[in-house]
Amino acid sequence: MPVVALALEDGEGRWLMHKRPKHKHHGGLWEFPGGKVELNETPTNALVREIEEELAVVLPPDTLVPEAFAQQEPAKHECPIVILLYNCRLPGCDPRSMEGGEVGWFTPKEIDALDKPPLDQDLARSLFAKMPD
Repeated sequence: MPVVALALEDGEGRWLMHKRPKHKHHGGLWEFPGGKVELNETPTNALVREIEEELAVVLPPDTLVPEAFAQQEPAKHECPIVILLYNCRLPGCDPRSMEGGEVGWFTPKEIDALDKPPLDQDLARSLFAKMPD
């Protein structure tokens, strides 16, 4: 199952993370915001839709740059997911959690210390390994 996620940078070296609502799968864990790609939807269109629904932020599609991906092991999951992470720099945006949970801006070191689902751990490692300290 394809899922898209956003690595949104604020222009000051901080990245947006979303804390999942307690009642959802992986509730209470921090993740890169995003969601499922619907049938007949491109990954970038899905990400624009999901971020507007979840965070009330309108992303210009041409600012989304493919960054990394992470996938569950098919043998361990009935319907394994693949998360496609897109990078975007959007200084001055003001995301609001529209579906519950919290949002926050964090440095890569702070993100490393957050409790995250396994695939978000993989995505963070991939994203920040490419950046200078």
